[in-house]
Amino acid sequence: MRHAAMLLTVLPCLLVATALRAAAQAPAAPAPPARPDFGPPVVSPEVLPDRRVTFRVSAPMAKAVTVSGQWGGGPREMTKDERGVWSVTVGPIEPELYEYNFTIDGFQTLDPGNSVVKPSRTPRTSLLEVPGNAPRLSEFQNVPHGTVRIHWYQSQSLGRRRGLYVYTPPGYDQDTKTRYPILYLLHGAGDNEAAWTVSGRAPMIVDNLLAQGKVVPMVIVMPDGHAAPWPPRDFQRGLSSNMTDFERDLLQDVMPLVEKRYRVRADPAHRAIAGLSMGGGQSLTIGLNHPELFGWIGGFSAAIFQPEQSVAKALVDPKATNQRLRLLWIACGTDDRLVQNARQLSDLLDRHQIRHEFHATPGNHSWPVWRRYLAEFAPLLFTTRPTSTSALRSSR
Repeated sequence: MRHAAMLLTVLPCLLVATALRAAAQAPAAPAPPARPDFGPPVVSPEVLPDRRVTFRVSAPMAKAVTVSGQWGGGPREMTKDERGVWSVTVGPIEPELYEYNFTIDGFQTLDPGNSVVKPSRTPRTSLLEVPGNAPRLSEFQNVPHGTVRIHWYQSQSLGRRRGLYVYTPPGYDQDTKTRYPILYLLHGAGDNEAAWTVSGRAPMIVDNLLAQGKVVPMVIVMPDGHAAPWPPRDFQRGLSSNMTDFERDLLQDVMPLVEKRYRVRADPAHRAIAGLSMGGGQSLTIGLNHPELFGWIGGFSAAIFQPEQSVAKALVDPKATNQRLRLLWIACGTDDRLVQNARQLSDLLDRHQIRHEFHATPGNHSWPVWRRYLAEFAPLLFTTRPTSTSALRSSR
């Protein structure tokens, strides 16, 4: 027993000694890698007081870098400094909200120094705002502001989850009795439900118009216009398929959800629909085929390729269409690839004596044009409109 007790006493000591010798003979653990020295943060874009803009991107191994944007002039070559940061200064640039991106050794990319990205199913451009000396209508101004709410909902008609943005005007949450007219505002192909808020600046435009007393307070609903797989192999056929699915989702899911959860006036005299490009085609088609739902319709650079089929219901009884419509407003830029489609639609409506406004304006297929159209269209909504059956044509 005495020998066993001694063994129990010595054994822990031997184990500790053995462990210490092993630790001493083992190679030292490698030191953790040093954190790379990235140097000072890269600031991009930097808007200078004279409205010139400096772009920067860190790409030490790159051979060539350019920046391209909606301000025109084509790609601008950038130069590299000793830290591997490429830069160029462009401008001065007119006040506006612009899209731009970098091309690094042939690869197009967003600006990693800029968190503001154009909403899209495949984001490819960053956003640059050059402020005006007096704030533009789409800029933030010191006025009362509404609220944008983001919803996720299960579309019963499509069998999947979808997104939805809803703008409510200033004072909506404080005044719990007022019921508001409603505008369904639709985006273009490739974009998503955030587009009219981020790129289109619809909430800021309407806030600023409200502060000027130029619009009626309204709720704006901005749904996801893509209800079918995108992009399609055949663009026009894909738009047609998407139209069918989107119409079901809008009428069976979006409108009931919104009109249940928000204090809106659910009748055609207080319900409008408008959109740009793909969303313009959706607005004109759905609106003109459902006069019992929409009294106010707008198409901005509308992608509508077979107008006689798209608006067939409105053509059956032009007199009834005119009696129900408060406003049919169509606009397209003269440099837009869709301007001929817009003129063909306007001519078709003329032949059937359906009252409408058609505006062919300077501009191309881009957000600066569509923001301007919204600023022109919104003040016309939910007001007294002419009842003559003669067509209104502002410009051709």
